[in-house]
Amino acid sequence: MTSWATKFAQEILNDASNNNASDIHFYPILEDEKVSIYYRILGKRQFIRTIKMRTYESILTYFKFASGMDIGEIRKPQNGTLSFLNRYERPFSLRLSTLPLPHTESISIRMLPQDSMFSLDQLFLFPTQLKKMKNWLKNRAGIILFTGPTGSGKSTTMYALIESILKKSVSQIITLEDPIEKKIPNVLQVEINERAGITYQTGLKAALRHDPDILLIGEIRDEETAQFTIRAALTGHLVLSTLHAKNAVGTIDRLLDLGISRTELKQSLIAVASLQLLPVISQGKVCRRAAIVELLDEQLLIDVLNNKNSLQMNKYQSFHYLKEKAYTYGFISKETLQETFD
Repeated sequence: MTSWATKFAQEILNDASNNNASDIHFYPILEDEKVSIYYRILGKRQFIRTIKMRTYESILTYFKFASGMDIGEIRKPQNGTLSFLNRYERPFSLRLSTLPLPHTESISIRMLPQDSMFSLDQLFLFPTQLKKMKNWLKNRAGIILFTGPTGSGKSTTMYALIESILKKSVSQIITLEDPIEKKIPNVLQVEINERAGITYQTGLKAALRHDPDILLIGEIRDEETAQFTIRAALTGHLVLSTLHAKNAVGTIDRLLDLGISRTELKQSLIAVASLQLLPVISQGKVCRRAAIVELLDEQLLIDVLNNKNSLQMNKYQSFHYLKEKAYTYGFISKETLQETFD
């Protein structure tokens, strides 16, 4: 491994972290023998620079080797993880993923800060929504789901809520993750490793024998995981997990598609929080992103599970309503609001 390739890769990571990028994308342009580098900053993909293919191949080898991938395998997609400390001693966990292309590979890097730039209160536009989610954690058993697309803040919200619990009580908390995105003191974190026989299902079975107060399951991906999650909740555990769904009401449809019955949901589901991140403006410039949340609990949840149209009820605050409220308060731009109607 050449020292200049290592140094160049470190420079890219430092630059990305300084720009608060959440992702780095390497985009090979085969006909030009060049590779474009993009960062995703505040949800927007931005072109940064172009490097020569020869340079890219060296840093690609470095990233694959450092993250535990097979550097000789270029025909299959691979995933890896890597720890990184930037020049300001800020820790990151990196999730790397390769995608095979003719004669080369593309690689993307997700940058996960291991510290927190913002407090839990700053993660949400409307404090009342956070207060409601904290109240859900007072339940002794049941499921709380955080839903939304990739990068909408689901995992960040779960981690922040778990950390808030630990400040107030001594709880036995076990997580099952693929991979572990952030290390949390005083929490038993299990990383899924299917090659070693640690699947979500085997991990759940083992975790339940450890007498947990709270189980955090990184993601409900399939019918089997969904059924185990329901079973854990019905046997007296508080379970937090994520699911990909468009909105809060759509989450119920996703669960039904995964083979969970309405009866099981009525007995186990405490609430759904569906998240969207919005670019927050200050003095005319985007300064950060914060979440708005569609909340589905109590009577609203019961109505949806009973096939009633809760969207017509005044208490239900949809993303459309929340964006209009955010614009009225001056939190977001007119352009961001307009995206709601497009």
